[in-house]
Amino acid sequence: MLGGPSEEREVSLKSGAAVAKALRSAGHIVAEIDPKTDEWKLPKKTDVVFLALHGAYGEDGTVQKRLDKLGVSYTGCGAEASRIAFDKVLAKQKFIESGIPTARYEVITTPSAHWVRGWNPPVVLKPARQGSSVGLQMVYRVEDWGTALAESFRHDTLVLMEEKIEGRETTVGILGGEALPVVEIRVKKGVFDYHNKYTPGASEHLCPAPFDAATTAKIKTAALGAFHAIGGRDYSRVDVMVRPSGDPVVLEVNTLPGMTEVSVLPDAAAAGGLDYVSLCQRMIELALLH
Repeated sequence: MLGGPSEEREVSLKSGAAVAKALRSAGHIVAEIDPKTDEWKLPKKTDVVFLALHGAYGEDGTVQKRLDKLGVSYTGCGAEASRIAFDKVLAKQKFIESGIPTARYEVITTPSAHWVRGWNPPVVLKPARQGSSVGLQMVYRVEDWGTALAESFRHDTLVLMEEKIEGRETTVGILGGEALPVVEIRVKKGVFDYHNKYTPGASEHLCPAPFDAATTAKIKTAALGAFHAIGGRDYSRVDVMVRPSGDPVVLEVNTLPGMTEVSVLPDAAAAGGLDYVSLCQRMIELALLH
């Protein structure tokens, strides 16, 4: 399944095309389904659905619920874990309950909200239920608050405000319940937003990330903790900031991470000795266990 109705449709089409090509090269018979509406049907004798969807419908538990009803195996996290991870507020609550280090935050419920008392810039604004940094806004001055907030609210009815963590940006792929080599992301210009995520050459991935063994272990532990906190299964990608002190801060869990040629999870798998085709095959094997 690729494409779908979300704001991340174009990226999903790229992920799906790459996955379909890989699976065919491994000898599988592959049908491509684009669920633009809820009217889709699976081909008869479907063994497993590879979810290359991103964003709403594909990553928020909706399609997973329907596949559960159909009794068909699918890749990635189950419906409830997907729903929790996709909602940044629910995910935050799970992190805090489980003692996972995460950024200080507030939930903003209206685009007319004033600057929150007791806070100083810089802060980050994120639509609560979007992926791929859609609607992400950095606020460095209080006077820019209104414009940034309005932009974030264009993408959802709830916005998460977080402290901006200063430090190094990392992400940890999880496959079969184990952490893959840590990836450090260095953006050439600006922040790791939608443009920089999906434009070849806009950012570089250092894998394995150049941290000492103790810091690497802390990052992996925080990522796995976050994955378990939301009830994850099979695979995900966890975004973790690392403060100058070496302390990790979990940002979010991505339950259907990108699978394009510039995506991070395939890079991490390759560093762990798994090429792209083998990674896709492993994802299918994990799905068939459920």
